[in-house]
Amino acid sequence: MEAPGVLDVAALERELRAAVAADERQARENEAKLRALRQRVPSYEEFRNIVLASHLKPLEKKDKMGKSRNVLWNPCAAHAKAPQASDVEIPQELDQLPRTSAEFYRDWRRCLKSGKEKYQLLLELGGKALGRIFQADLGFGLLGEFLTVLAGNVCHEDRDAVLQILRSLSGTKRFGLNVELLSEPEKESRRDLFGKLQSMSRDCWAAGRLSGPAGCEAEREADVVDTSPPKEAEEERTVMELMKCYQVN
Repeated sequence: MEAPGVLDVAALERELRAAVAADERQARENEAKLRALRQRVPSYEEFRNIVLASHLKPLEKKDKMGKSRNVLWNPCAAHAKAPQASDVEIPQELDQLPRTSAEFYRDWRRCLKSGKEKYQLLLELGGKALGRIFQADLGFGLLGEFLTVLAGNVCHEDRDAVLQILRSLSGTKRFGLNVELLSEPEKESRRDLFGKLQSMSRDCWAAGRLSGPAGCEAEREADVVDTSPPKEAEEERTVMELMKCYQVN
């Protein structure tokens, strides 16, 4: 057990490596953006693909010839078929939750196969941890991926957790720019997600009104008295506020 006041050198080294990796990724993506602008790419999709592929390197002669190699030259790339046992083994589950943006980006890209796995990671981290991880910068393209994953998996039981995630992400730096850079499919996922959240809020409100022996009487007086439970009314206001932040029409 370490004495009070003694620095955890290993932890500092991990934080330093993660910070360096995050800075390198940001510099790499910024260079890719400038390169795409200089090339005058004809569409946003092509611009986005250039930035997302900024970590890739061209194959060299030794990568294409000679003896077969056990380690894949690009473990981030999608495989046409399942890798052999001698290839890089990608873990099915994470040993621990990511604590930095660099760790999150690595795990999100390389360790999680399906939208359901990514959805579970977002829920396990929660809005508070995600807001802390991405306080300085939300990586290019991640917001759109988050919206797509949330829209495809959100359920009534997770509504509060999803709202907290959306609220925390809206407080990250350059959030407005990330919203502006959403692709058309991501914008559709955004509309789908908030449509589902609105529907869940209305269903919960209706269930609260019509439950119990006084439900019918409450329904008859709906035009005179606001009978919506305070919690549901607050959640409805939260959804509307987030829709403005995420520019949902």
